[in-house]
Amino acid sequence: MASAAEQLASNLNFAAFAKAEDLKKRIWFTLGALLVYRLGTYIPLPGINPDAFAQAFQQQSGGVLGMFNMFAGGAVERMAIFALGIMPYISASIIMQLMTSIIPTLEQLKKEGEQGRKVINQYTRYGTVILATVQAYGIAVGLEGGNQIVTDPGWFFRISTVITLVGGTMFLMWLGEQITARGIGNGISLIIFSGIVAGLPSAISGTLELGRTGALSTGLILAIIILAIVVIAVIVFFERAQRRLLIQYPKRQVGNRMFQGDTSHLPLKLNTAGVIPPIFASSLLLLPATVAGFSDTTTLPAWASTVLATLGHGQPLYMLLYAAMIVFFAFFYTAIVFNPKDTADQLKKHSGFIPGYRPGERTAEYIDYVLTRITVVGAIYLVLVCLMPEFLISATGVPFYLGGTSLLIVVSVTLDTVAQVQGHLIAHQYEGLIKKSKLRGGKRGR
Repeated sequence: MASAAEQLASNLNFAAFAKAEDLKKRIWFTLGALLVYRLGTYIPLPGINPDAFAQAFQQQSGGVLGMFNMFAGGAVERMAIFALGIMPYISASIIMQLMTSIIPTLEQLKKEGEQGRKVINQYTRYGTVILATVQAYGIAVGLEGGNQIVTDPGWFFRISTVITLVGGTMFLMWLGEQITARGIGNGISLIIFSGIVAGLPSAISGTLELGRTGALSTGLILAIIILAIVVIAVIVFFERAQRRLLIQYPKRQVGNRMFQGDTSHLPLKLNTAGVIPPIFASSLLLLPATVAGFSDTTTLPAWASTVLATLGHGQPLYMLLYAAMIVFFAFFYTAIVFNPKDTADQLKKHSGFIPGYRPGERTAEYIDYVLTRITVVGAIYLVLVCLMPEFLISATGVPFYLGGTSLLIVVSVTLDTVAQVQGHLIAHQYEGLIKKSKLRGGKRGR
């Protein structure tokens, strides 16, 4: 069976892709939806002075706004209708995941299957509206506090800004769900992916321009390209790495027949937390600098100025806290999304067991032990990938567009999307084989 699947996967080629009409429709739908998203990042909010806002944004581009602008595909820099992006929905989803592990009612809903997931998704949408409303109102007030950014400040501008930004976020949430259902890949992830990748051409052209003017040597540019390729290969390896626990099922008798016991594997990802730890860590570290940027720096006390200086990019304290937060959130988020006790209970319910360990509590302890050990490796991997661009920028002064977090997102989404495309091709070829076998059977019958 395994060899047949491998042979089938090896036969995936352009001829098979050309015959997969449903897959082509899904790809075209995904590209069209992402094009709509990109167009929306260029539609500015009404009542904004673009030149004044561009000048104010340049002063704050090194803080949280710069990171959000990259995730939003430049919409924050242009203060477009999609400036909030999909981040409120992601934040609401993370909050709901935390609440499902704390509140028994939500935890029970999570175990009820499809109906329970629909209820939790609806709560997540409500939370998205609340978070987006609060953030949009804060943006409106912040814009009014800027130097002639808003042409006509007042409650009309605040209300219109809140409605526009919240509507943009809800439209992106709906668009992501449509991509997931009718396109290829995870819609929310693809929206973030397209926003990050949209800035790559300008970043590459800027780096080449620095090389042309002599600001960067050709050898250094080649070294950066080689380093980026190596980092991408490392990310691919670790994101696909799994620790598989052997699961056995006992022999069972159905009527007068005895069926041999089956074996399978419980896959544990090396990086269960994904990109959440770097996002949380960088957001918390950049928040003080962003808040200070909107205030009068001359009125800050001496100790506050010293803390802000030590928390700057490339500073030792920043690096140390960044690494510590990544490790903490890697363990914290893994504990939230994966419950060894529930997994052990499910195995026991289906008569499965890990050889050498009794079903139930002992199995849960063993799964937790293995998960903790591989999470240590996963956390170290995240720290190295995320800190390397920081070291590169501080040591050489080279502008590195794709930081650790964005690089993780780009590679992870690419791997997931390619896997889904291959899955559709394999399903299409299986359907073709089944149709051929039916036709042959029909001819033999005649």
